Amino acid sequence: MAGSNAIRGARVGSGPMGEMDHGARAERTRVSYWDELGNETVRYFAADVPEEEIPEQIDSPTSGLPAGRDRSNPPVLAKNEPYKTHLAYVKERRTPEEAEELLEQALQKLRQRRGTARKAS
Repeated sequence: MAGSNAIRGARVGSGPMGEMDHGARAERTRVSYWDELGNETVRYFAADVPEEEIPEQIDSPTSGLPAGRDRSNPPVLAKNEPYKTHLAYVKERRTPEEAEELLEQALQKLRQRRGTARKAS
């Protein structure tokens, strides 16, 4: 005679099947964020969290773009400037004429140290 086990497949400590009350749910605040493509992301925060602690902007998990709370005016992805070399920064500060003059002064000092400086005529 095969015996039956009434609790097979049920969680230990669970109530009757279909029981909806598995504990009290904390009150929450629903906040929607929209990205530039129109994707909505919903985040829930505890109801007692002050409004100023809820972020104005998040990264959208769908697109990776920044998402804001204003649906009609979502934040725009900030442009990253390409890496600039030291020479690029120097060229921004100096005119070509100033660069030539500085180069000539540096070469003159180097030649003097080596003892190969030309005499000015």
